[in-house]
Amino acid sequence: MKLMLITNAPDIAHHAVSSGVDTIFVDLEKMGKEARQGHVNTVKSNHSIADIAAVRAAIGSNELLVRTNPLHQKSREEIDAAIDAGADCLMLPMFETAADVEQYCELVAGRAKVCPLIETPEALADHAALARIAAVDSYHFGLNDLHIAYGNTFIFEPLVEGKLDAAIASLSTAGIPFGIGGVARCDEGVVSGRMVLQEITRRGARAVILSRTFHRGAETLDQMISRVDLAEEIATLRAVCRDVESWGAEDWTKSRVSFDFAVRRSVKDIMAAGDVRS
Repeated sequence: MKLMLITNAPDIAHHAVSSGVDTIFVDLEKMGKEARQGHVNTVKSNHSIADIAAVRAAIGSNELLVRTNPLHQKSREEIDAAIDAGADCLMLPMFETAADVEQYCELVAGRAKVCPLIETPEALADHAALARIAAVDSYHFGLNDLHIAYGNTFIFEPLVEGKLDAAIASLSTAGIPFGIGGVARCDEGVVSGRMVLQEITRRGARAVILSRTFHRGAETLDQMISRVDLAEEIATLRAVCRDVESWGAEDWTKSRVSFDFAVRRSVKDIMAAGDVRS
């Protein structure tokens, strides 16, 4: 399982890859994000092109992924600048059709890997065409915007409601790698990181983002070191991935049932508390 961490701080990035993180994720996306997620406690990036080169220098040959803005008039310039600064992989957010992804791939022109972020119902609906785009290296399913778009109460509802099933089937049949959402620490919360990791592994995911909860929202290296033993927590995630390699059908069924129950219980708890998104 590829583990990704979002940061624009070179020292945090260096610490993360030294602790076992596979991919550092610099996030340039700003266009439209406040309007979509202003009412939700999600990451609102202040990263810039200048951060890419600094992080690149800090992490050596480890993978550097950059999420750009959605397609816009200056996408070509933004893509060129990100690649020139050292991005290995570029992520397109908030697209709606396979044609959007094809246009983005044409702008990248093979100079970096492309990992579109499937986070709109329209993109999910175009899954068969997405699976036919040869220039795409992988996809990632973004559960934050998907659950907002579907009017869900809780971030993992699209998974248990089967919203991703057809798209996952198309990508799996085509042999295209994909990641799903983010993960917290293994044994915290009603829907624990362990449950999430088991469920997305069952679905065939090969990548996941370490959530802000994972490192308690640390913004400096001192905060990161004081709030989490990153190497230890990552080792725990890796152990979960190793354990499930020997699972049989009964184990997977039990895991799926536990995940579904935990998600539905969380939804009920949120609704009972009156914290329901309008």
